[in-house]
Amino acid sequence: MIRVVISGTGQMGTLIIGAVEDEDDMSPVGILEPISPIHSSSDGLPLQSDPGELFRATSPDVVVDFTNAEAAPALVEAALEYNVCPVIGTSGIADKTLKRLREGCAKQGLGAVVAPNFAIGAVLLMYMARLGSQYFHSAEIIELHHDEKVDAPSGTALMTARLMREMRTSNFRHNEPALTHIDGTRGGVEGGVGIHSVRLPGLVAHQEVIFGGQGQTLTLRHDSTGRDSFVPGVLLAIREVIEQDHLVEGLDQLVGLS
Repeated sequence: MIRVVISGTGQMGTLIIGAVEDEDDMSPVGILEPISPIHSSSDGLPLQSDPGELFRATSPDVVVDFTNAEAAPALVEAALEYNVCPVIGTSGIADKTLKRLREGCAKQGLGAVVAPNFAIGAVLLMYMARLGSQYFHSAEIIELHHDEKVDAPSGTALMTARLMREMRTSNFRHNEPALTHIDGTRGGVEGGVGIHSVRLPGLVAHQEVIFGGQGQTLTLRHDSTGRDSFVPGVLLAIREVIEQDHLVEGLDQLVGLS
């Protein structure tokens, strides 16, 4: 039985608690809430704000985190100290925190998964975007998320652009207009890929990659219409992370796409 701590009591955390409870080979053993005020757990599970204290009390195998980047350094340190395998879907984690996790996992032979998106369809979109990058020289990404998302562009959009650039010997061709009437109209740029972030109520998580070439365009799109789209990927990561001995960055490596 895989013992799982869930970090975060928001919509995603609550969804993961229920999903873990429904699986025969895993069980939730505690809830971590490093951000919001602590209340009693309606699930009857131990609830703590300090990851080290919770890990010491519950001895989990895996911690699943969907909180925010500010809480990530303390979570990483506690996971390394207590040999708990992290599965992290939090956006905007600092490079130094990822480096600490990468080096700590390699030293201890501990598995970890950090992924910008746990929806299998989004992983497939990134894979197909890499393939298209070999045949088109111009591309732009439009990512659309709910209006409470704290970062822009999304981690998925950034990783997509970087994966696309890795498939090429040079940056994509990016149009720079001679006249711009409003600053930022052309969005941000990563490796020559223009990235545009939309934030509106009613959205969940959506991304389009648009390639342009002579006389043609190619559009790839993925839509998460509900947060439950992330559940199969999270459950896959929980099962796979305990078999790893290093940090796995991106779900593609766990589904045979890299």
